[in-house]
Amino acid sequence: MTIEILHKYNLNDQVQVEIQNLYKQLNDKNKQRPLHQILQDDNHVILAACKDEGHIVGIALLATYKVISGYRGLVEDVVVDSEYRGKGIGRKLMEKLLGEAKHLNLDEIILFSGHHRTPAIKLYKSLGFTLRDSGVYNLKIAES
Repeated sequence: MTIEILHKYNLNDQVQVEIQNLYKQLNDKNKQRPLHQILQDDNHVILAACKDEGHIVGIALLATYKVISGYRGLVEDVVVDSEYRGKGIGRKLMEKLLGEAKHLNLDEIILFSGHHRTPAIKLYKSLGFTLRDSGVYNLKIAES
């Protein structure tokens, strides 16, 4: 298995289908955007992928942005194929993103996780993430 950063020039129909199918394991209700929209130069998203024999079995994304209070990263869409869970792939994906964040000199990384995702939360805490004492609010602008 290998962990690598996918770029727009890595995209093809097979990669798109594998990631679409993988993401459905995380959330089958959200409408997915095509990868060519996500990996545009002006979108500032890093996509780490785990490949096994050429097939994508895990992904994690890091969106970066600058605001007055600092240069931040937001971890999104971390998912490992159900047949590959418990093998340390989630950790390796997160470590890859953390390495990218250090290289970019980010000030802070934020992530959101459902309270029911106990293994994911255990992983994030073991990597040094702490629970913020704040509320999260959202407003859907477009239908998913």
